[in-house]
Amino acid sequence: MQVIVLSIVQGLTEFLPISSSAHLILVPVLTPWEDQGLAFDVALHIGSLAAVIFYFRHELIRMSVSWAGSLRGGGVDRDARLAWWVLLATLPVCVIGFAFRDVVSLGMRSPVIIGIGLIGFGLLLGYADWRRRRDGRSEYQLGLKEVLLIGFAQALALIPGTSRSGITITAALLLGMSREGAARFSFLLSIPVIALAGGLEIVGLIRESHEVDWAAVTIGAILSGISAYLCIHYFLAFIKRVGMQPFVVYRLLLGGWLLWLFW
Repeated sequence: MQVIVLSIVQGLTEFLPISSSAHLILVPVLTPWEDQGLAFDVALHIGSLAAVIFYFRHELIRMSVSWAGSLRGGGVDRDARLAWWVLLATLPVCVIGFAFRDVVSLGMRSPVIIGIGLIGFGLLLGYADWRRRRDGRSEYQLGLKEVLLIGFAQALALIPGTSRSGITITAALLLGMSREGAARFSFLLSIPVIALAGGLEIVGLIRESHEVDWAAVTIGAILSGISAYLCIHYFLAFIKRVGMQPFVVYRLLLGGWLLWLFW
């Protein structure tokens, strides 16, 4: 049951704008389960990464081919430009995350901070969705300045309760992107971020000598991947018809509950 719940929670909250840190901190509060271990965390990241790569496989193949061609002097088409934008927008979170990793990991994991982040950035998401442009642009129509702004916004996700997908979608909507374009660019940005986070966890895992429960790790990766893939698919369809407001309401309720429990 622990493997199933944690895998599905990870797969869903990695891409929904509702903060995975808020949900993962609630699991030990609401259950008697012990920490699942670093190997299981790595498996969940691998599952989520595999899901987003498989979902965008056609776009990623085109982007990779065009990007490689641009390195050889073949010019920059819209796929190559999008690949460069994803790489460029990832730099701020890498630099800021490395510089402030100790502050974030040691001083900002409080449920109160997470609750405040859920509410504050949830209201900002609601405002961005409310004032969005009806004829918003796609991920292929971004400029350099907008990419940098979204990249620095992504670095705010280091604050627990912010939600990486939530803050990047918020920034993209404020910059005039469509709901679908904002979400798709946010999901593409998740690929290098999840890969880097998983890589750091693998380094930590190599340094440890604990026994690995391979059955739990395998099941966790599979369930995380399936739930993440379904989340991406249905989220993109949902926001076209309904928008972000249901997620805003959910964030406000969850944030208020965390503050009521821990403040």
